Amino acid sequence: MTIHRVPTAGAAGEGYPNGHLGHLTEKEEQALREFKESLEAKGLYERGPPASHDDPTLLRFLRARKWVVQDAYKQFSDTENFRGANQIGLLYDTMDIDCYEESKKLIRHLNSQAVAAYEKSSETSFSKAKPDGRTPAKLLRLFALYENLTRFAQPLCTECTDREYPQTPITLSTNIVDISHVSLRMFWNLKGHMQVASELATAHYPETLDRIFIIGAPHYFGTVWGWIKRWFDPVTVSKIFILGPSDVIPVLTQFMDITSIPKIYGGELEWAFFDDPAVDDEINRICHFENGYETFPPGPLYWNALDDGKRMECLAVGTKDGKDRRERVCTVTKAFPPQSANGSALDAEKVAERGSAPAVTDVPTEKLAVLSVSGEGKQNGTA
Repeated sequence: MTIHRVPTAGAAGEGYPNGHLGHLTEKEEQALREFKESLEAKGLYERGPPASHDDPTLLRFLRARKWVVQDAYKQFSDTENFRGANQIGLLYDTMDIDCYEESKKLIRHLNSQAVAAYEKSSETSFSKAKPDGRTPAKLLRLFALYENLTRFAQPLCTECTDREYPQTPITLSTNIVDISHVSLRMFWNLKGHMQVASELATAHYPETLDRIFIIGAPHYFGTVWGWIKRWFDPVTVSKIFILGPSDVIPVLTQFMDITSIPKIYGGELEWAFFDDPAVDDEINRICHFENGYETFPPGPLYWNALDDGKRMECLAVGTKDGKDRRERVCTVTKAFPPQSANGSALDAEKVAERGSAPAVTDVPTEKLAVLSVSGEGKQNGTA
């Protein structure tokens, strides 16, 4: 909803920042070392510098597989094979900017008409990538949004220091879903789309979802919930919470600032669906815009390291009218990982070891358990 940090948490010992850099147990640190060794031995990981995959990414796979290195290795290997077979990097780099923006609108306004128009437009080429044909083009387009989350939004939020645990990178997202205008028929018509999209996201972008808060649930939602529990895997279902009108602000303010909640839901943010993301003051402070940019443009964006990791640049990519775009939007002086006395970036694993400590959290888990209409409360575990 806003481009900012959404604080997350769980029961003591479970939720963020536990299991993340700076808050690893000795067993988790050992699992990370073994995971790197296993991947390196198979040619799936290079230590660098810079490393082929950063520690926050590797930890997502370990958390998803409950720190079982062998299981994390399989999921990581499958994901790398999938990315290679479908040229995900090239897809994001060369995606038509208008198609990308259409995909964003689909997520913000999910109905059967929007999905039908989206599926029809997906039949035409929208990037230079040549996928293997096993995954529908309409789903590959949605993957561009996950690329944006993991390669643009989360790295940017990580560099903001006006938050709890500023030395711990952001790798999760919290979602607010308003279903007040979604009919029963619409839910049923969208079942296939939502199910396959969820399965692929869980498989190849693990541990990017913290919670989904559903608001505006109609009277028939109990029926829909029965469908959802069959469509999605149990751990994803356990992260979905239904908020009644009186619960919205009391619960949401436990996880995000009132200034990041749209006014329509009782918050203070001037924002409506289809608006561009609202960029907060801290992001404007750390970003040094260039080349005539004053904010982030539409289309695919990602970050590249500069000056041996001391800074990073935001690149605007994609294609417009068949022409490639590759422009620097802004630069950021990196706050993570912390710099040593001589100005070089400290090894993230060492930072994690120094910062390892159990985090104390005060979270309304009992209230959330009541809000889940599954009748089972919030299950432990990660997806």
